[in-house]
Amino acid sequence: MKKRNLFVLLTMALFSVLAFGLVHAQDPVELRLTWYDDNPRESAALRAALDNFEKDNPDIKVTIDVIDYAEGILKTLPLQIQAGEGPDIARLTAFTGLTDQYLDLTPYITDADYWSKSFPEIILQAMRPKGDTTGIYGYPVQFTITGPFINRTLFEQAGVDVPSDSSDAVTWQEWTDAATKVAKATDTPYAIAMDRSGHRFAGPAISEGATFFDKDGNVTIDSPGFRDMANLLIGWHTDGITPAEVWAGNSGTYAAATDFFLNGQVVFYMAGSWQIGNFDANIGDKFDWEAVPNPTGPGGSTGMPGGAVVMALKETKHPAEVAKVMDYLVQEDVLSEFSAKTLFIPGHLGLVEKGVPYDTTNKFASAALNAFLAQLPNIAEDAYKMNFHPQNSAIFNAIRDRLGQVLNNELTLDEAIVKMQEDTDAAIKAANGG
Repeated sequence: MKKRNLFVLLTMALFSVLAFGLVHAQDPVELRLTWYDDNPRESAALRAALDNFEKDNPDIKVTIDVIDYAEGILKTLPLQIQAGEGPDIARLTAFTGLTDQYLDLTPYITDADYWSKSFPEIILQAMRPKGDTTGIYGYPVQFTITGPFINRTLFEQAGVDVPSDSSDAVTWQEWTDAATKVAKATDTPYAIAMDRSGHRFAGPAISEGATFFDKDGNVTIDSPGFRDMANLLIGWHTDGITPAEVWAGNSGTYAAATDFFLNGQVVFYMAGSWQIGNFDANIGDKFDWEAVPNPTGPGGSTGMPGGAVVMALKETKHPAEVAKVMDYLVQEDVLSEFSAKTLFIPGHLGLVEKGVPYDTTNKFASAALNAFLAQLPNIAEDAYKMNFHPQNSAIFNAIRDRLGQVLNNELTLDEAIVKMQEDTDAAIKAANGG
């Protein structure tokens, strides 16, 4: 009898173990996707796309972790990724310095040729580690161009003509002078503002004639055009026509001047196309706003290309499932709906050609999207080369932080430029194993 009872107990225990394993074998794979928002409609649009994916793929669940851009995406996340503690998927902007940390999706996706034909090769190559010319590691979720916005209502109240209404070639000094007149006439706190960002500064510098590469392809900071734009930025602060807390008040970090524009406190704001959705959602009928062409100079009228990418990370424990999610998100119909909801310029070549039925009735947002699209042909070669340089983050940060020291009277411009070059050379040398 005891042996029979023991047999029954063992059988029941074995059945329980098998049943437990069966239940858990059917649990969905859980993936984490780290994201940042320029405005909440972006993560909402992503969530809607992933909800549709999960309906057809109940064995995979994706959690979106929305984090702060400056502290999270730019600072904390790269350290987590390098330590092997990152998420499965991440939205990044400064991605070229982390290429050894990405997962090659090629063995898992259904059609690598579709990816190669759908996205610009220069961006796909920038995602690859040294020596790899074919791998697929992620995709550009949006294409961006830096450029300025104006508060047109303030110009009208001041009785000052908008310079770009009568000329296709307005200089930075002309915009500075016009915005200053408007600010004085309307008692607006600030005439002009630019995000505290080396990337944001680089486009205007190139327009002013800055050259960032010598004949051998080496990165060089010092040029007359670079100094001209730096001195203009310094002059804005000396004259008190720009919010000092953006550039001088933030040490070692990115800072945006967005709130000053949203609140009608600045006439002219140098930012970029990613702000269109934000302005569409948050300005409402407070004032009329628009995107205007990048100011012109000896180097042309160029913004900086850029945008965000969605990358698969190699430390994931579920590469096949990550690839399945990524393969879904890059499909043309999915990206079209996502771009329409977010007011993004798509990074998908087919959608750029066909156009996107943007989900907005705001005439200012529609006009701004068209204004930035019209500037695509004007982007300078140096702007592309700088944006996709493997150490672009280190270079942009050196420009940003050393200029901040000049504005805080810690360095002269001459000293700052020397330091920028030293910082740049050290970053490139370290990346090359030196």
